[in-house]
Amino acid sequence: MDSEQRQHALALILQALPDLDWTLQATKVKRLSRDFHWFSPVLKRQLEDKQADAVVRPRSENELSLLVKACVTHQLPLILRGGATGNYGQLVPLEGGILVDMTGFNQVCEMADGVVRAQAGIRLADLEAITRPAGWELRCMPSTYRLASLGGLYGGGFGGIGSINYGPLGAPGNVLSVKVMTMEAVPRILHVPAPQALLLHHAYGSNGIVLEVELALAPVHQWIERLDVFDDFTDALDYANAFARSPGLVKRQLALFAAPIPSWFSHLNGHYQASQHAVISVIAQESEGFCAHLLEQFRGRSAVRQSAGEAREANASLMEYCWNHTTLHALKIDSSLTYLQTAFNHTNYRQQIIDMAETFGDEVISHIEFLRDYDGNITASGLQLVRYSSEERLNEIMMTFRGNDVKINNPHVYQIEDGKQGEIKPDVVSVKKCLDPNGLLNPGKLRGWEVRDALVLNDNPLLLAD
Repeated sequence: MDSEQRQHALALILQALPDLDWTLQATKVKRLSRDFHWFSPVLKRQLEDKQADAVVRPRSENELSLLVKACVTHQLPLILRGGATGNYGQLVPLEGGILVDMTGFNQVCEMADGVVRAQAGIRLADLEAITRPAGWELRCMPSTYRLASLGGLYGGGFGGIGSINYGPLGAPGNVLSVKVMTMEAVPRILHVPAPQALLLHHAYGSNGIVLEVELALAPVHQWIERLDVFDDFTDALDYANAFARSPGLVKRQLALFAAPIPSWFSHLNGHYQASQHAVISVIAQESEGFCAHLLEQFRGRSAVRQSAGEAREANASLMEYCWNHTTLHALKIDSSLTYLQTAFNHTNYRQQIIDMAETFGDEVISHIEFLRDYDGNITASGLQLVRYSSEERLNEIMMTFRGNDVKINNPHVYQIEDGKQGEIKPDVVSVKKCLDPNGLLNPGKLRGWEVRDALVLNDNPLLLAD
């Protein structure tokens, strides 16, 4: 459908649904059609001219259902938007259409001991503010938790704060079920339990409209946030590794930053030297006493320490220097930087981290996040900062990592299979065929849809009762 055809279809939808909360001003539509894909100079160039034709913020499932019916009738694409904190162009419309701001769906639907079910548009910080007084907190959330939505994390996220304990969001037991709306002429509402629910996870909203997510929660602790510094990179790595591999130390977050990254944390760098390496940790108050011994063993010192409560009151949590917030802080200082996403091998990640740091020197600067993998193994993922020179050199760097048995989750591509998923998954495509038979949800992002006729697809991938 070309631009003129889309404008005609949009005009008919606007005429049919005038009472919806529309945004039509071109500059606002373009702004809302953006996420943090500009972290990648490759995606920034590829997606520069892509945007929606209109934005709408439905206030109820009924309004959303009416919109879906109209889009199917007129074959106009529909793209879901949460907090827009993603980094891969997940929400950037490739073929125009209507961008659906889901932040009106922001209520907690049900909460019990260790479990919460909430609407997809709720901000993660708001969700945890509700669960914490009852003694529970999120098992996994990104560093962008103030803005990121539950549906955005589910549709475009991976791991984050808490993954040192509970693994990525998609690890068994973290997500219990989802509620979805189909993209059909007569939309259906479906309740999909795990593990089938995970077929919609990290699919960029391309194979179903997620309305609610049911999560398992973690017990609340009195957390202490620490930034400890080291003169030697290997000492910092070994401190973080010992911290990660001590099962009795109750922790929520653990990250390693090679110099000069800590010097780019402009609100913190008065506490240490620019040449020093840093480890940020979030540790339970009852476990913190062991940090002094570990610091002495690995020749480190404490530079910043605060309680999580103090951090919340001051809006200055150290967690917001971790994960891809690190990239944002660095880009504020040096806009020529970009980043990688790497997954080290759990059997030898320490040596891989050292080898890659020695191979690239200051061209690729180590930022390492410690977590559990899907099988429960302690391991490490990298969000290394790269001094960008060209796309060709960026690809060479990624090939070198792969040649050293380090997996690359390429953050410089916008199709799902080329990044995190790594391959076409027929069951994910089957879900799209089942829930979005016209291929109208976020078109162009799921490469498997383009070759669906060559795949063996499951007619009932969600195991739904007839």
